[in-house]
Amino acid sequence: MTDNEARRLYAALRSLKTDDEVRAFLGDLCTAREIDDLSQRLEVAAMLQEGHSYMDVSRATGASSTTVSRVSKCLNGERGGYRLVLGRLEGE
Repeated sequence: MTDNEARRLYAALRSLKTDDEVRAFLGDLCTAREIDDLSQRLEVAAMLQEGHSYMDVSRATGASSTTVSRVSKCLNGERGGYRLVLGRLEGE
């Protein structure tokens, strides 16, 4: 992906205002499986942040141990995307 392509995607995501707009865009952009995977990763991150064990998270979400481990690494990593989003969702 080029920088211009990435910037266009980021701008497209920022432009969405409603759940229906997000649903429509993601439905066009991603397969149903990809949307399910993204949703699962967010749920994994939320459960890990709440203090659930890897085993409990894997059982509850159906995520593989590899996915749980990767999400945990990102959740605790320097980018902070999961922490940012989860913090904002808690504030709703």
